[in-house]
Amino acid sequence: MPADLSLPLGPLMPKNPIFSASGTFGYGEEMEPFVSPGEYGGIVGKSISLAPRSGNPVPRVVETPSGMLNSIGLQNPGIDVFLRDYLPRMREYGTALVVNIVGDGVDEYVEMASRLDGQAGVDAIELNISCPNCPVGGMEFGVDPEATRVLVEKVREVYGGPIIAKLSPNVTDITVIARAAEDGGAHILSLINTFVGMGVDWRARKSLLPGFTGGLSGPAIKPLALRMVWQVSRVSNLPIIGIGGIMNADDVLEFLAVGARAVQLGTVQFVRPRVVRDILKDLTRYLDEEGLESLDELVGTIHRREALKG
Repeated sequence: MPADLSLPLGPLMPKNPIFSASGTFGYGEEMEPFVSPGEYGGIVGKSISLAPRSGNPVPRVVETPSGMLNSIGLQNPGIDVFLRDYLPRMREYGTALVVNIVGDGVDEYVEMASRLDGQAGVDAIELNISCPNCPVGGMEFGVDPEATRVLVEKVREVYGGPIIAKLSPNVTDITVIARAAEDGGAHILSLINTFVGMGVDWRARKSLLPGFTGGLSGPAIKPLALRMVWQVSRVSNLPIIGIGGIMNADDVLEFLAVGARAVQLGTVQFVRPRVVRDILKDLTRYLDEEGLESLDELVGTIHRREALKG
């Protein structure tokens, strides 16, 4: 019997634990020449705001050792165009669909959430409260526990489906923010978003990004992301989606071992757009080699070992 790659994720039941990360997959159409979005356990669309956003000045992306800096600025067509032009196509992918939303204030999040409530094909919303490269909107909520709690609470009043809170690593203690999101009524946590970083051309005496700083992603941040998922899973009862520097099946299993129940692929999709196929194949092979019937047997095994030592 083939290994079971499904993992319950709170109220969601994805067919496998591999999601695309917001901002790295567009709305799916861009990836269709390379891989069917339906091969993922779920796809998370690029952040949607109430009104269209033009984004930040170019250049917006800079390669760094073992990663990249981006300062896209949440460019998107706005929720009206998303609902009319993009959502119908995304419904056809046959996998879990998560709509990521961002706002300049609580009222904007609430309005978008209310418009997404009951939309056919939308399985969950992800609250972007962690974007590090926008002048307004997002991260000011994710660095303040009370603001996080109130935002999630207000969104839950108007949205009946699963709510995912996407957490920022740019805080002193991410567990405080995680508990606040849980107190507000989040169903799932996703972590982490990018770290604030900077690239410099010392010869030209200038920053490599017009806005000076951007979000650092890629393999360089994986050890930090693993640590934060491990920390949050020790204090929260919510299921966790791990994000940060995942390049292969071994990386996926590392995140599961520290307590995640799913992962999101981000930067790797820019260099290996078909990587999900390799990861799913290798996950099946690894389970067979270990004599395991399901991925569930691996979730949180680091914690179980800690408990035995205690």
